[in-house]
Amino acid sequence: MLSTLRNAWKIPDLRKRILYTLMMLIIFRIGSSIPVPGVDINYIKKVVDQAGLLSFYDLVAGGAFRNFTIFALSITPYITASIIMQLLTIAIPSIEELSKSGEEGRKKMVQYTRYGTIILALIQSIGISIGLFRGALVSKDAFSISVVVLTLTAGTAFLMWLGEKITEKGIGNGISLIIFGGIISRVPGAFVQAIQLTKEGQINIIQLAVFAVVGLLIIAGVIAIQQGTRKIPVQYAKRVVGRKMYGGQSTHIPMKVNQAGVIPVIFAASLLAFPQTLSFFFKGDFQTFITKWLSPSGNPGVWVYIALEALLIIFFTYFYTAVTFNVTEVSNNMKNYGGFIPGIRPGKPTEEYLNKVLSRLTLVGSIFLAAIAVLPTLIFQLGHVPFRFGGTSLLIVVGVALETMKQIEAQMLMRHYQGFLK
Repeated sequence: MLSTLRNAWKIPDLRKRILYTLMMLIIFRIGSSIPVPGVDINYIKKVVDQAGLLSFYDLVAGGAFRNFTIFALSITPYITASIIMQLLTIAIPSIEELSKSGEEGRKKMVQYTRYGTIILALIQSIGISIGLFRGALVSKDAFSISVVVLTLTAGTAFLMWLGEKITEKGIGNGISLIIFGGIISRVPGAFVQAIQLTKEGQINIIQLAVFAVVGLLIIAGVIAIQQGTRKIPVQYAKRVVGRKMYGGQSTHIPMKVNQAGVIPVIFAASLLAFPQTLSFFFKGDFQTFITKWLSPSGNPGVWVYIALEALLIIFFTYFYTAVTFNVTEVSNNMKNYGGFIPGIRPGKPTEEYLNKVLSRLTLVGSIFLAAIAVLPTLIFQLGHVPFRFGGTSLLIVVGVALETMKQIEAQMLMRHYQGFLK
């Protein structure tokens, strides 16, 4: 990885992209330190510390939610809007047709996602301002509430623009890198917390060693699953076009064990955090029910939360894999170009074979993702230790790092080919 980064730094265009990405992430971190005006931060910190269901918001925001800065909502409205758009693509034929209509259709889909992000950010900021954190407002008049709502919504809109710019002019997926930057920013604080707990005697060296070993095993497992690929052999028949002969070569279809990456984990966590948004509006019995039954800190809610998280991760893994890897399209393309899998007839049998292989691989990948995501919570509950670490955080960080490195390698390879052609 270090050698790849060193080689990429030597290429002027790639160095420019890397610096652009770093600059945008620095802007994100600066914005995460600017508080929303007219709000008592100490009150908000107290509420966040007591409400375990808010942990995902604070995780994705890199502590900005707890400090109630202009990026407090982070990019979660965009993630939720993306989930809704992808579900609508499956449910509504006209939207599905739009998604397949080339570059113009993609631009329209992106535009609808942006509108959805603004609407969701507005709803969440209103719910937070007049619901959960109403007691934190220094002044409760309409103007003060409007300032808080517009500041939070504008912060999310700016982050969405920031993420799109990173994707366009930088390296990697901008939205994923913003989440990555938020999680990484909490690492120094986690080390300080671990040292303090050790000094106070709440945890011992053995427990720290166990956490470190489990963390390393999770990282190694994520890398193994993310990199794991099954290569389906493909043979292309020889064919004569005019005076030239084409085909006759052998290749393969790379089918990854985890085709969906860390997207299912982010989607599942975002969806489980959605009931909390509703509880901003409906306090009393509804909020008590959510805290008790759908919170990782509730009892018996923690077990319901773990079960739902695992099931949602498995569902979104299958769903996102089906969206990104179209078995029918791959099979038809192979047939049109004279390709076939040895021992499998072209057409429907090839499609069924690819579908069977993909289903088995996705099952392994989805179960692994679910296990890694819920493992730390299980250790925390069964071990009764006063120290929590996030499997979801490790999954996102390692997954985003791997995907970004792959994009850097792809950019380098493309430039090597361009130099060869010149």
